[in-house]
Amino acid sequence: MKISKKLILASVVLPLIISTSAFAFGGKNHKGPHEECRPGFGFDRGIMKDLDLTDTQKDQLKTLRQANKDEIKKRFSENKPKAEMRAERTQKMNDVLLADTFDPAKATALAQAFVNKQVERQVDMLSKQHKMLSILTPDQKAKFVELQKEHMEDCNDMARHKGKDRK
Repeated sequence: MKISKKLILASVVLPLIISTSAFAFGGKNHKGPHEECRPGFGFDRGIMKDLDLTDTQKDQLKTLRQANKDEIKKRFSENKPKAEMRAERTQKMNDVLLADTFDPAKATALAQAFVNKQVERQVDMLSKQHKMLSILTPDQKAKFVELQKEHMEDCNDMARHKGKDRK
């Protein structure tokens, strides 16, 4: 077979193979079980879609999501670049780790600053979730809890089966 025929054949077959493998894995936005079962993932649009929301509720949720997105964009545009923040954090850690003597007070202060930042983010996330759930009626809230339980049971089942497959 001539080289030109091989190139033509490869140019036809290669895209088919790539698109087939992408289709098999759920396309571009494929999320595996490890991503669907992480903590906090139960609060997702998938569960919210199953709650039979009214158009008003959908609009309110959309407004909240957009406000959250705008807030995040604003926060990141005002803050230092991630690389600079990482460099500062690494420098602070190295100051403690590479000192001639270990200073427990400095290490505690550094660790406490990291923990405080994490707690602040967690409280902010819970506040946003509370605002979103406050839009729901009592019946929808009960159904939400039920769907979350089902989701967690599915995740636990997947984890048990995954463990058996490895043995």
